[in-house]
Amino acid sequence: MRIIFSKTIGKREEINVLKNDIIKAFYKGIFTKIKGESLPTNSQLVKIYMTTIIGARRAVFLVDMVSHDSFFLFCRSKNDKIGENVTIKNKFFKETLVKYLGILREDISSGNIEIIETS
Repeated sequence: MRIIFSKTIGKREEINVLKNDIIKAFYKGIFTKIKGESLPTNSQLVKIYMTTIIGARRAVFLVDMVSHDSFFLFCRSKNDKIGENVTIKNKFFKETLVKYLGILREDISSGNIEIIETS
């Protein structure tokens, strides 16, 4: 099982300061499953609630249900257009999810990723 960060998404989400908080929250394993569209086969979206020094956040990962590898997608403030309602019913979340899934696919293909081994 690994946590995989797309470098392109990481830059867009500006996670350099929060990466350790994201990893710590992920290790706690308290996830909420959420629905998604255009997801790869055998995958699931999960949301993690986080409290950081800069405020409450929501992190979203795409989890491969076979390998259990988890791919970081978002880390947003609860006051952000995406972070305030992290569901497929939120048009901002839905549009960005589709865009980020494409970016993730491209970054994986080109090796533009960072891998954190978890076990």
